[in-house]
Amino acid sequence: MSGELIEVSVNIEKAKSMLSMAKTRIDMLESVDSRKYTTLVVEGYYEAMKELISSILSLDGYKTIGEGAHRMLIEYLSEAYSTEFFRSEICFLDDLRKIRNRINYDGFFVKEDYLERNKWTIVEIIGKLIAIIDARLN
Repeated sequence: MSGELIEVSVNIEKAKSMLSMAKTRIDMLESVDSRKYTTLVVEGYYEAMKELISSILSLDGYKTIGEGAHRMLIEYLSEAYSTEFFRSEICFLDDLRKIRNRINYDGFFVKEDYLERNKWTIVEIIGKLIAIIDARLN
């Protein structure tokens, strides 16, 4: 089964809740020793970004289901918000999705310097996602 994008009713409360969860996750990640727990922090940032993208979809009246749902989230973002994100940011998100899968399914460990090299990109993408949600909610 491949992932599907399906139309649903706009759900503002779900979007707000997912935004809140993502912010809570980010706050927690900022308090963790990222040198010691690099892999878990990277995974956590991916999960926060996934929650933020899901919040956007909820505001747009969509959700993804099935195997490949995470890939569909990124594809939706790439198509529906192409003016807000650089192609390199979309590619980074997809690479991060693949890393997250390797962590969860293969026991992969992310090297410490990965987070150092990519923290700025992570922060930028999170900032853009939150700005889109905030604009839609206000």
